[in-house]
This record gives sequence, C-alpha cells and structure tokens, in this order.
Amino acid sequence: MSEITFGQLLQQWHTWLDDNRGDRARLRRADSPEDVLLTDAFFHFLEWMKPLTEWSEKTPLLTKASIAGAVAHVKANKQTASRINLSKKSAEVAVRYASFAEQLATPVDGKSKAPMSELRFQQLQKSTSPEDFYRRVLRAIHLLDCNVNVVSLAYDIAHWHREFNQIADYRNPKDRLAVRWATDYFTALPKNTD
Repeated sequence: MSEITFGQLLQQWHTWLDDNRGDRARLRRADSPEDVLLTDAFFHFLEWMKPLTEWSEKTPLLTKASIAGAVAHVKANKQTASRINLSKKSAEVAVRYASFAEQLATPVDGKSKAPMSELRFQQLQKSTSPEDFYRRVLRAIHLLDCNVNVVSLAYDIAHWHREFNQIADYRNPKDRLAVRWATDYFTALPKNTD
C-alpha cells in the first residue's frame, strides 16, 4: 500500500471543507495567520494532516496556519495543464499543472489581461512579514475568483515561510521562490500586456 502524499491529503481536506462550512467560515474570517491559530477549525486541519508525521513535526505552526487559512479561501482546486513548455513535447511526459504564479498571469474567461498585475505581483514577491504575505496571498486568490491549484499554493506558502525564517541561499538563485515565481509568471504573461 502506498503512502499518502501531502498534496493528496491537502486536496482531501479541501474537499472535506465543502461539507464542513463552519470550519471554512471560521478560517476565512481570520485576518492573519495568528488569528487562524486561535480557531478550532485550525485544530481540525492539524488532526487531518496528522498522518504526515514528518510534515506535522517539522513544519512551523505559523506556516501551517497560513496554509490552512489560505486554502480555506479556495472555492475550486483548479488543476489545469501548464502552458509553459519546459521540455520537448512528448506523449510520455507527465502533465505539469499550472503553478500558482502561472495562474496569476494566465487570463481567465476570455479576458486578455492577467488576473494579477505586474505591480501587485512584485508586491506579493516582496512581502516583508508573514501577515503582509498572508494578506497579499488572499488578495491573489480572490483575483483568481478563488479557483487555485491548492497544492502549488500550499507548497509556495511553505517555501516563502522557509525563506523568511532562514537566510536564503543566494548561491543558487534558481532555488529561491521569487525567481521560480517570476519565471512562471512572466513566461505565462500574455505578450500584449503593458
């Protein structure tokens, strides 16, 4: 029997929220990760994620709260194939889903502009505190009409918190979240935008 992954468990919890609207509402009302920590809904999230022993033990509480709060704002787990061609086309290549940053640049519903402007995207990248980052992530989710790839969102939130809490390794800039986000965002951004 294979072990369940973080992404699978997170997606199951996100689906569970549809039937537990009270938990979703309490998480959505939280204005900051600290407010999320004070809800019973957050402790339900922790219980749900308990099978992931390593994640449960090693991930800081504020990171978990940011993930739970942000994912609660997502109405639909939107997993569409990425438009970014990272390798040669082949039928054998696994489908790569659009990342959170790519979704922020990809026009929706026949619109020609990206859901998030370059200025707002740069502000998101330069968030200076967990509260500031959380607020900007929630704004980004709402700009996407709350249809987001929840797994990509959660991994990006965790990555941001790791970099915020530790000195980033500047010798490998490609490993930094801001560089990966910029690559995905600007590669997907429609060429006719200003």
